[in-house]
Amino acid sequence: MATGKAAVFYAVGKPFELRDVPIPEVEPDAILVKVSLANICGSDLHFWRGDAPLKISDDGWIYGHEMMGTVAKLGAKVKTDSLGRALREGDRIAYSYFVACGRCPSCLDNRPAACPNKIGRPLGPSTFPHFHGAFAEYYYLRPGGHVFKVPDELTDEMVSPVNCALSQVLFGLHQAGLRFGGSIVIQGAGGLGVQAAAVAKDMGAATIIVVDQVPERLALAKQFGADHTINLKEIPERKDRVALVRTLTGGFGADIACDFVGFPQVIPEGIEMLGPGGTYLEIGTISRGAKIELEPAQLVWGAKRIVGVIMYDPWVIPRALDFLVRNRTRFAFDRLISTKYPLEKINDAFAASEWYGRDAGAITRAALVP
Repeated sequence: MATGKAAVFYAVGKPFELRDVPIPEVEPDAILVKVSLANICGSDLHFWRGDAPLKISDDGWIYGHEMMGTVAKLGAKVKTDSLGRALREGDRIAYSYFVACGRCPSCLDNRPAACPNKIGRPLGPSTFPHFHGAFAEYYYLRPGGHVFKVPDELTDEMVSPVNCALSQVLFGLHQAGLRFGGSIVIQGAGGLGVQAAAVAKDMGAATIIVVDQVPERLALAKQFGADHTINLKEIPERKDRVALVRTLTGGFGADIACDFVGFPQVIPEGIEMLGPGGTYLEIGTISRGAKIELEPAQLVWGAKRIVGVIMYDPWVIPRALDFLVRNRTRFAFDRLISTKYPLEKINDAFAASEWYGRDAGAITRAALVP
């Protein structure tokens, strides 16, 4: 039986183990993808670190999701991508890593991004279709998954964040209602934050403010469209940072503020940075049980709202690809992936990507090359 390599995760504190995994027979409506690049996303670090614990079986878990690849094998019924364009083996593709169930109130209401069943339990290599995540040589795109051909103008490195970071922020800013001429505060200048700055600029935002404590990341945010940056270490007091945001937004406060940090302690400050009628976009914090103190009267008297986004609708991926084509020379996309590692060096890649408790900056996004 033909096999491919996969990195299997067994428990927090234990290294990934490389295993030979059987290449499955492809169902008629499925696609076997040869992974070209698999990025280490912030949520991957949360799972690896144990911030967002999951129950993993003795078989382990093949995970990772931010990736792109080429068609290795098409199911017998798959002739086109999700936009009806002819699809062949060897074509480069971007694709969703989740499939909405189509059998719940959210799906019935045409809100696939809110489907509670689209993310399955952690699966190991013994369970069909074996290749469940990005940290492997192959990925199995299940029936119902959305797939899109990649434009020739785009490099693999530019496309690899499309099905996670880029699509998440594009959909998130859409849901939050960012409008032409609006103002936005972006908390966190990691992979999501810097791409959010670029998307906001492309959407016509007039004032883009990025907050972080790592100078290298803030400098990168400038190259992705940030008009102003705030260094937490240079302005250590929360009240001073809030006052600066009000000054930079004409005394009013931001229309949108976003958590791309992943730690809930930033949320009250972000809400305070909003102007009346503003919207707080929560994407970063996935750790269940993490709590903050919140003053609800701020929402009521300020007519503010909070929008949570966990996934995106499938229409976002082709628009993300169009965004990249349109802006491929405008922003520093070549700097999004700072380091590449072969799949067998996955433990080194995670260790180098770790940023909790230290000043990251050398690594923005590490990519694995299976």
